[in-house]
Amino acid sequence: MSNNINAGSRGRNAMSSVDFYRRVPKDLTEATTLGAAMSLVALSIMGILFFSETAAFARSKIVTSITLDENSQPQLRLNFNITMLDVHCDYVSVDVWDALGTNRQNVTKNVEKWQLSDDGSTKLFSGRNREQRTVRDEEHDRTLEEMHEEDGIHAVELKKNYFKGFLNDNPMAFVDMFAPWCVWCQRLAPTWEKFAVEVKKLNMPVGVGKVDCMAESDLCRDEKVMAFPTLRWYENGQAISPDYKMDRTVQAMVGFAKRKLEMSEKFKDWEKGAVARGESDEQIDKKRKLFAQNRPEHPSCQVSGHLMVNRVPGNFHIEAKSKNHNLNSAMTNLTHVVNHLSFGEPLDQQSRRAKRILKQVPEDHQQFNPMDDSRYVTKEFHQAYHHYIKVVSTHLNVGSSEANQMLTYQFLEQSQIVYYDVNNVPEARFSYDLSPMSVVVEKEGRKWYDYLTSLCAIVGGTFTTLGLIDAVLYKVFKPKKL
Repeated sequence: MSNNINAGSRGRNAMSSVDFYRRVPKDLTEATTLGAAMSLVALSIMGILFFSETAAFARSKIVTSITLDENSQPQLRLNFNITMLDVHCDYVSVDVWDALGTNRQNVTKNVEKWQLSDDGSTKLFSGRNREQRTVRDEEHDRTLEEMHEEDGIHAVELKKNYFKGFLNDNPMAFVDMFAPWCVWCQRLAPTWEKFAVEVKKLNMPVGVGKVDCMAESDLCRDEKVMAFPTLRWYENGQAISPDYKMDRTVQAMVGFAKRKLEMSEKFKDWEKGAVARGESDEQIDKKRKLFAQNRPEHPSCQVSGHLMVNRVPGNFHIEAKSKNHNLNSAMTNLTHVVNHLSFGEPLDQQSRRAKRILKQVPEDHQQFNPMDDSRYVTKEFHQAYHHYIKVVSTHLNVGSSEANQMLTYQFLEQSQIVYYDVNNVPEARFSYDLSPMSVVVEKEGRKWYDYLTSLCAIVGGTFTTLGLIDAVLYKVFKPKKL
């Protein structure tokens, strides 16, 4: 029995030897006022730090990191909405080029064009961008020189000092504005002369003229001739829009002239009745404009849509181009407004999911469309803006579920004016390059074990630090024994 008691006592003594928290007998401790004050301070500090640490644990923060872009999609969607302020929709062409050798001219898929009115609103829907219709020309068995030798000259060659006089002498006039080097103009020349002969045979009250825009460059600049040939109808000295764009055959042009004359006769009949009814000159003038400009045109064109481009450096550019004309590079003004430009799937910022995610993302990481509503004005000919764009894929991960994750594309842009040779047609170019790195924006919260470690550090650190301070103060202020 005694042996068992001794064995138990030895076991307890062995366990007590590894006790980290040894007790000091109460009789050997001394309570002081300073110790009580330091204890209250310690409790206050522990409480403040505890609540601060708990609030920090409950609150998450947004952190960013840079990683290699692991996106394996072969193509990237490019969304655009651009207004060309001085290029007609008939001439607007969207072309794509990239480093893989892709070269697509006049992209038509997923691209729409709108003709704009004077106030900038969409006036006429020009339909989806499509291949321009080829205008039919007419074959002739005689050259223009042979026609002049045999039949004389019927289409009047106009100079700047006689142009206004010609229009005054001919209330109805049809004028060909051409360039001698233009292939389409060379094909049209004998047809235009034959058309003038036909007009004379039919006794049509139409003056048929032609202007060499190389010899009369100032006149063509004043008339804003953008392409060769430009066939323009004039009534009472005023150009009537739109310009003639149908087949360049004698039959087609005679039919066009007859329709214009019929409309004029209808207006004359109405004008006589309006005078008899006592309508004011202002009302008649307003009606005259409606008759004359049955489809008013403004040179502005809004082109919008999206392109699927390869994920390699490339560009898309907008320029004036035509299958049936030679463009007058001197009159090509590529001033434009970028209404919208972005990459990736369109970001619907009105959806609940997008609002929830973007609300938690800093503004610095929302550069999805920095070019929106930007205007790029060229004040001189033979120049255009080129835009250089660096695209960075951005992963927005504000939660563990897929509903809280979104792939977007931010980009940085630099624009500058590029000057062109006088013989080249300028183009508004948007060059893009995809960064091999991607930005990851994610919500980060503290781990539970990190939180517990901080709480222990608060308790232990505060207790130990204030204990040391208490010991020092006690030694300083302890009454000395005599």
